[in-house]
Amino acid sequence: MARIMIALNMSWNLYNFRAGLIRSLSSDGHEVVAVAPLDSYSKQLTQLGCRYVELPMENMSMNPAKDFLLFWRFFLLLFKERPNVLLCYTIKPNIYGSLAAHILNIPVINNITGLGAVFIKKGWLLRFVKVLYRLTLSRSKKVFFHNAYDCQLFIDSGLVQHELTEVSPGSGVDLERFSLTPYPSHNNNDKINFILIARMLWDKGVGEYVEAARELKKRYSNIDFNLIGFLESKNPEAISRIQMDEWEEEGIVNYLGVTDEVYSFIAKTDCVVLPSYREGTPRSLLEAAAMGRPIITTDAIGCRDLVEDGVNGYICKIRDKQDLAEKMEKMIKLSPMDRSEMGRRGHDKVVREFDEKIVTKKYLTVIREILKI
Repeated sequence: MARIMIALNMSWNLYNFRAGLIRSLSSDGHEVVAVAPLDSYSKQLTQLGCRYVELPMENMSMNPAKDFLLFWRFFLLLFKERPNVLLCYTIKPNIYGSLAAHILNIPVINNITGLGAVFIKKGWLLRFVKVLYRLTLSRSKKVFFHNAYDCQLFIDSGLVQHELTEVSPGSGVDLERFSLTPYPSHNNNDKINFILIARMLWDKGVGEYVEAARELKKRYSNIDFNLIGFLESKNPEAISRIQMDEWEEEGIVNYLGVTDEVYSFIAKTDCVVLPSYREGTPRSLLEAAAMGRPIITTDAIGCRDLVEDGVNGYICKIRDKQDLAEKMEKMIKLSPMDRSEMGRRGHDKVVREFDEKIVTKKYLTVIREILKI
C-alpha cells in the first residue's frame, strides 16, 4: 500500500470534484491524504475514505513572503508525511507543492485544470508564473491537462516537455450521481428556466448573462434566469453582494446561493448556460449534459469542446451579450421535445468522452508505473 497525497486550494473542491478519484485510490489499496485549507467541507472529506490535513493557503495573494511561507509549509508537511506520490491541482499547489516535493525526491503528478485570469490578462504576472511553471514541471512524472489547447500552449512555450503531458477529459463526471433525468414537462403557462452554475466572477460571463437576461425579459414574461455559486470577496474578478442584490431587486435574475445538491437544480432547469471567457473543462456543463440538459457556452478554450453547435446546445461569441441573448432565444423557441432531444445527445457525448472512470483509470495507470506495481 502506498501513501498518496492530493493537494488542492479548497476542501470544497476536493470534496465535490475529486471524490471519485479519492474513493478509487482507496479501493486500490492506497492510503490517501487530502491536503487543503480548512473550510466547511474539510470534515466531510474523511467520508470519502481519506485522511484530511489542513494547510493554510491564501489563493489570491501575490505577496512573495506569503508564497514562500506556503512553500515552507508544503516542505514541512511533505517531510513529515513522506508520501509515495503527490498529486497537485490548482496553481499554488502545482508550483509550491511541486517545488517542495522535488527537493525531497517525491514523485509528482500535476493537473492543469485551467489557466485562469493570469493567462487571460497577461502582463508581468504571466511571465513570472511561466518561469515558475517551467521550473516545477520539468521534474514531474506526469502533467495532465483538461484540454488539448492548454497542453499545446505549455509545450510551445517551453513550460513542459511533450513526453510528460497527457490530456484527460477534465475531472470527468460521476454518471451514477449525474444520471440522465427526465426533461421538465411544460404546459403553456410554465416558465422556462435558465441557470448559470459557477463562481460568481465577471470572467465567468456573469455580466453578459445578466445583460442577456435583461434584454430577453423585455420580450418574454415566462422566463426565469437563475444563478448558483460562491460570491467571493478576495478575487479581483468577484461580483459583489451589493451588485447581486441590485440585479435581484431589478427582477432580472434569481441568486440561489451555494448548494451541495446542484443536481436537484439541474433536474428542474431547461438549459444550463456558461458564457465564460476561458476554462479547463467546466464541470457544471459536464454535469448538465450528463443529466440530459442542453447547454449554451462560449467559443472559448475548454468550453467549445463540450458543445456541438445545434446538436447538444449552442455556442456564442465570447464577451458578446447580444449573441448570447440570440442563442438563448433560439433555445426558448425550441419545443420542450426538441430541447429534450438536444439534452439526450449531450448525455450520449458525456458517456462516450467524459466519464469519470476514464480519468480515474489514467491516474491509477500513472501511479502504478511510478510505484512499479
